[in-house]
Amino acid sequence: MSGTLARPDTGGDAYDRATARLDPPFAVVDVAAFDANASDLVRRAGGLPIRVASKSLRCRFLIERVLARPGYRGVMCYSLSEALWLHAAGTSDDLLVAYPTVDRAALGALAADGAARQHITITVDSAAHLDFINATLGDGHPELRVCLELDVSWRPVARKPFVHIGTRRSPLHTPEQAAEFARTILARPGFALAGVMGYEGQIAGLGDAPPGHPVRGALVRAIQARSAAELRERRAEAVRRIRALTALDFVNGGGTGSLESTAKDSSVTELAAGSGLVGPTLFDAYRRFRPRPALVYALPVVRRPGPGVATLFSGGYIASGTGTPDRLPSPFRPAGLRLTGTEGAGEVQTPVRGAAAGRLGIGDRVWMRHAKAGELAERFTRYYLIDPDRLETSSVPTYRGEGQCFG
Repeated sequence: MSGTLARPDTGGDAYDRATARLDPPFAVVDVAAFDANASDLVRRAGGLPIRVASKSLRCRFLIERVLARPGYRGVMCYSLSEALWLHAAGTSDDLLVAYPTVDRAALGALAADGAARQHITITVDSAAHLDFINATLGDGHPELRVCLELDVSWRPVARKPFVHIGTRRSPLHTPEQAAEFARTILARPGFALAGVMGYEGQIAGLGDAPPGHPVRGALVRAIQARSAAELRERRAEAVRRIRALTALDFVNGGGTGSLESTAKDSSVTELAAGSGLVGPTLFDAYRRFRPRPALVYALPVVRRPGPGVATLFSGGYIASGTGTPDRLPSPFRPAGLRLTGTEGAGEVQTPVRGAAAGRLGIGDRVWMRHAKAGELAERFTRYYLIDPDRLETSSVPTYRGEGQCFG
């Protein structure tokens, strides 16, 4: 597999030794795996800078660590309050809030901070967003940088727009719609059109090699290939029309799963990625790449209810999304464990089965992987940084550990 960052499964011994003094539950970041993932993302980006998606990390130390590396520039935030906080902390002077905001207090804070207004860009996709901001801040408010979001989902049947493959985000699908809204922004005092973005979730966030489903994988790959080809033409035309009206600072596209295809789009000036830095289980289902599992958490064995079963404390960290089994956390080490079909991952207990379960005793640890990247930071106030080769351990706060919760 080209680009695979393979690593032998040595069991949890190295992690256990590095964290022997800690009582689980706790989460760790394998810094060697994190750095290797960061390097591989740059390789896949083909020379375009990568904007770090903060929602996939939710830890200032990790965001700043990767921003210090060549190939990375700026942060893609998920909340305006978060962007204001990161700006005040000096984490970055290039912050894009990639989701529209209706946070009136945060908008007021942005308008009142001249330095923040120069470094923070907020996303809009309709006149209603501009109207809301005007109503919140009043006429004559200071100029705000805004980013126009283009819908980059795939609509394979032109006459049936309800046939929609991808995430449901912006209503601006055609180049004509994008250019018309750009004119609306440019005609409104108090707004400066700084960039264009689009997230092709049908490529970036959908694995093309789901384990055990080869037919589905082939279908996904066919959809992604056709979607990428259509999008290159449509996005390029939208950007061409907008650039004919005004200069743009950036055109952002992609995500961890689509770096290669998005980088081939000459209209795109920067990429976005975050999940690929830590390698959650949802990103095991790609052929082109496979991140190392860099973020894992430990749960203690607290019961042995019967042969071949061990019960772990806590662990029901279910990822957001479709509510399907792929959103469940997965036992990682020791190898050979699985969740039960009747309980899954529970609020206060998580039973596991498998050959390795019979060898576990009270107080032993099981290492788990989360399905998504950043959401684990909502469960822990600290991440322990470990280098298994040197058996060194330190800790850094997550957003929650710094008293921050942005939804």
